[in-house]
Amino acid sequence: MPVREYTAADLPQLCKIWNEVVRAGDAFPQTNELAVKEAAEFFAAQSYTGVAVDEQNAPVGLYILHPNNIGRCGHLANASYAVRANCRGQGVGELLVRHCLKTAAEKGFKILQFNAVVAQNTAARRLYEKLGFTLLGTVPGGFLAPQGYLDICLYYRKTEM
Repeated sequence: MPVREYTAADLPQLCKIWNEVVRAGDAFPQTNELAVKEAAEFFAAQSYTGVAVDEQNAPVGLYILHPNNIGRCGHLANASYAVRANCRGQGVGELLVRHCLKTAAEKGFKILQFNAVVAQNTAARRLYEKLGFTLLGTVPGGFLAPQGYLDICLYYRKTEM
């Protein structure tokens, strides 16, 4: 399954995938869904927006890559991943994370850091640990989910593969 940079034609599908995760309220910190116009601005503002596509070139997952900080910490990247609900568990997430690590290195980022992986998101945590991410620690009650405050985990990994 190829991963490529997004195009304007992808925006309606990217909104659907992104908004699925936002609506679920258990992974992204965002609370507002994206309309296509907002999505165009949001995805264009990233250092890179990657899209995994199926045989018909239709998006099944995406990631955004951007600096985690500025200045002396500008070499640290951050990313978010979203996979269409009916495509989860099929390796799309792993494909996106691997592509993201490579792209981050190409863009000069030395480290990929995740600031807020919800502790109950065991699929993501297993994947990150499988790919060599190090758990830095846990912030108790760092994420407000529909069912209440949940812990978040911080992870990092050097971008060289």
